[in-house]
Amino acid sequence: MAAKAEEKLIGRITHYYSHLGVGIIELTEGDLKVGDVIRVKGSHTDFTQSVESMQVEHQNISQAEKGKSAAMKVREKVREHDQVFRISA
Repeated sequence: MAAKAEEKLIGRITHYYSHLGVGIIELTEGDLKVGDVIRVKGSHTDFTQSVESMQVEHQNISQAEKGKSAAMKVREKVREHDQVFRISA
């Protein structure tokens, strides 16, 4: 039997650029790396996606540490205060 995926709260959405499909994640609880799978959850939001790329101040990065904010392309609209979880198998 497969182990249940574990979700760890790592941050929250602080902004969404609808014309770019980009969300800003403030990492308050943990790190985030390209290749991680995240779940974005809020009162109107609930989807899972993998992190394909991230940027800080228009520079591509492969990892963002706790305490930083990073921009990433999101599959669906996200909203301020949506929570971001990292999923580990």
